[in-house]
Amino acid sequence: MQDENTLREVAKDCVHCGFCLPACPTYQLWAEEMDSPRGRIYLVNQILDGAELTAAAAEHFDRCLGCMACMTACPSGVQYDQLIEAARVWTEEARAPAAEAPGTPGAPGAPGDGKRPARDRIARAAIFSLFPYPRRLRAMTAPLRVAQRTGLDRRLARSSLPGRVSPVLGAALRLAPPSVSAAAARPLPGRVPALGTRRAVVGMLTGCVQSVFFPRVNAATARVLAAEGCDVIIPRGQGCCGALSLHSGREAEASAFARRTIATFEQAGVDAVVVNSAGCGSAMKEYERLLGGADGGWAERAAEMSGKVRDLAEFLVELGPAAPRHPLPVTAAYHDACHLAHAQRITRQPRDLLRAIPELTLVEIPDAGTCCGSAGVYNLLQPAAASELGARKAESVQSTGAPLLISANPGCSLQIASALAERGQDIAVAHTAEVLDASIRGRPLLD
Repeated sequence: MQDENTLREVAKDCVHCGFCLPACPTYQLWAEEMDSPRGRIYLVNQILDGAELTAAAAEHFDRCLGCMACMTACPSGVQYDQLIEAARVWTEEARAPAAEAPGTPGAPGAPGDGKRPARDRIARAAIFSLFPYPRRLRAMTAPLRVAQRTGLDRRLARSSLPGRVSPVLGAALRLAPPSVSAAAARPLPGRVPALGTRRAVVGMLTGCVQSVFFPRVNAATARVLAAEGCDVIIPRGQGCCGALSLHSGREAEASAFARRTIATFEQAGVDAVVVNSAGCGSAMKEYERLLGGADGGWAERAAEMSGKVRDLAEFLVELGPAAPRHPLPVTAAYHDACHLAHAQRITRQPRDLLRAIPELTLVEIPDAGTCCGSAGVYNLLQPAAASELGARKAESVQSTGAPLLISANPGCSLQIASALAERGQDIAVAHTAEVLDASIRGRPLLD
């Protein structure tokens, strides 16, 4: 987290013009000033000036999706991401940063009344003890598969019981993807050799949620990279990159995950680290800031790693095409994942790749820049707001008339697929890598 002086300077850049308001999903939902970026910056300034972190302020910070649409809209270039990340750390630690004496209002270690309710803390503890750990998450899919085979999941989803037990449980059941076949779940080899002339040696992040729920996306990513002339190194034992923790204020946990990821890919000796999940790519490009004050050489190592990270679409456009594309006669809508479009400013590259596929017609989604409500674990922790945003996104996707939706983030895929299913819409959802893989191999999409 940035120090107080840096945060003050960042906050000063906000001139309260209000350009962020129509871009902010939570302001769209509630028209509440304190649930806008401008309002939250006001709260940050108050806390920096010595105010306590109250329960009300903590709730406004928690309601932020962290979609960064405000940064795209802001004419003053306010680095809102730094401010909301600091606010999340304060909220997670239940303290404000300003006072000097321990035990005084706002002092580090003083809980004030900003501490979350016990039910919320238990839910967060459960989420962060499960989702960043692929082995644990994979073990939890066994009862899910049984429930899906017996239809118990659908019966529970239609009832109000899971939501009464826990809103998190209710949201998790609603969002759960179909079970993955044993063949698709097999681990990828440690190295996938380039086809033809080798043009690069790249590492590939397999991720935590991605590797468990979307292994086909990882397999497609490796095949596409190999077809484009890359030796693909997939280090064994890699785990969570720290994105979920970083974007939820769990700074120490995120730092530990970041160090492990950096060390893993340093040993791989690659030219670039390719990431196929928007949230993960955004977090890994923030390693330099996350570990900027760390000693033991970690600041320099983090800066070097951040410089090597590339989103899949970003990397493929930089590399240039080598493999031929076969026709895919389909009309598809492309969804801009927030941490790709707003945090990484990558919007043109995936569209360029998709438009280069013969017979694929790409259509735009109305209000494409508004978050779908996934936002990491937001749809678990703020299910009502996430559900409304998901319904809006599903309606926009449906209005395009496209039978296929393409996304570049696992959370978005789960969120939008769930919202479409609730509307009874039979629209397929695929990752950019899967579409490219089908075209390069000349096979039906999602075959």
